[in-house]
Amino acid sequence: MPGTSSHSTPAYRDLEQRFLRLYRFEHLGSIVGWDQAANMPSGGNEARAAAMAELDGLMHAQRTDPALKSLLDRAENEPLSDDQRANLREMRRDWRAANALPAALVERRTLATARCEHAWRRQRPANDWAGFVENFRPVVQVAREEAMHLAEATGLMPYDALMDRFEPGMTSAEVDRVFGDLKTWLPSLIQRVQARQHAEPPVLTPVGPFPVAQQKALSLQVMKLLDFDFDGGRLDESTHPFSGGVPEDVRLTTRYSLDNLMSSLMGTVHETGHARYEQNLPREWLGQPIARARSYGLHESQSLSFEMQLGAHPGFVAQLVPLMVEQFGAQPAFTAENLTRLATRVEPGLIRVDADEVTYPAHVILRFEIERALIEGQIEVDDIPALWDEKMAAYLGRDTRGDYRNGPMQDVHWPSGSFGYFPCYTLGAMYAAQWFATMRSQMPNLDERIAAGDLNPVFDWLKDHIWRQGARWETPELTRRASGEVLNPAHFRAHLEGRYLG
Repeated sequence: MPGTSSHSTPAYRDLEQRFLRLYRFEHLGSIVGWDQAANMPSGGNEARAAAMAELDGLMHAQRTDPALKSLLDRAENEPLSDDQRANLREMRRDWRAANALPAALVERRTLATARCEHAWRRQRPANDWAGFVENFRPVVQVAREEAMHLAEATGLMPYDALMDRFEPGMTSAEVDRVFGDLKTWLPSLIQRVQARQHAEPPVLTPVGPFPVAQQKALSLQVMKLLDFDFDGGRLDESTHPFSGGVPEDVRLTTRYSLDNLMSSLMGTVHETGHARYEQNLPREWLGQPIARARSYGLHESQSLSFEMQLGAHPGFVAQLVPLMVEQFGAQPAFTAENLTRLATRVEPGLIRVDADEVTYPAHVILRFEIERALIEGQIEVDDIPALWDEKMAAYLGRDTRGDYRNGPMQDVHWPSGSFGYFPCYTLGAMYAAQWFATMRSQMPNLDERIAAGDLNPVFDWLKDHIWRQGARWETPELTRRASGEVLNPAHFRAHLEGRYLG
């Protein structure tokens, strides 16, 4: 690892080796998790859950080794470089979170979420809310216990303590402020954009069926266009699209629909944004906490930079047309103008992952408000459907009564225990808008270059300012260094108004 001599930093070097070992275990865990979602036969779930719990227990034991506290304290007094001190900061953060949780709770969490998520894959298509909640209650119980322990260790509110694992330093009070502002102007923007689009000629929807083999071939072509490194990753299929693995071996998935080409394609573009971030994290620090992505909000800023900022850009869409024609033949919907209008069509819907970028924040706000109340004990599991129906009607004007599969069962996050993640999506959209506003100010011809098929200015800027930085800086400082200011939601509003009303 870069830095000072090991002779003068023995405690720090010991820590490096310990965290490198943890990274290798995490590598195994991530591939096992990917296989569970993409390949594992259903009969293997109980054995797999037990194996994953065993691995998580082993890693937790290493993170809570009593020797670590002494090593962390001694390393603070060693002659470290600035990068090493940043790495030590992240090591201590990891240690603090792990030591807040009892080992039995960590293993119980793994078992509960593995069972719930596995059952959810069958129960969601069956609209089986009653069956789902039997597995979901233990997940919520574990999450509340985690929140309590983490809150005691950090001094944060319970929900904030969970959110801090995904978005370090962010609080629900700050999210309330940002989302509260969104709620003052987003509903009217949705109405204005819809009124404008309804007055325009109808958008043509691509006509299927679209065979899965050709959809996958198209996805692979688009990933190549987005400069994905296939020597260090692969694309597979799962119930819910995700990106996992490690920088040397990134696993991403999408899901295919025979009659909805754009959904699977944009899902692939989204996950490729995550994957390229991982593939370009600082390799000289690989295996150390400093080489991780800084936060999940920043991670979502990369997927949304690809899917929304770039994926709906007319210049990028034009590059998709010949690829679609190659796979599926020519049809009237396959024109750059029509596909751009399709990619920017605003229509409140039931499904978050299929939502347009204007209505998407409403989906996130709804989930944030419900899961915070659930973790804080203000509501119980049985209250979720009615609250979901109420908020969906209020925020998006859609009726979800009795439709659990397209309502509170639609996302994998709650079955997998990822409470506190949802705010990262809209924070990520705001960061993405800020990145592109900065790029345009620094490169006034950016849009012309994208239209000419040159995506390198985007990739190079993200690589220099986000990807290669890893966790070197805390989020506000990274954002300031990249764009000249901390997170400024005004860029998101300007982006939406410029794209949809400009």
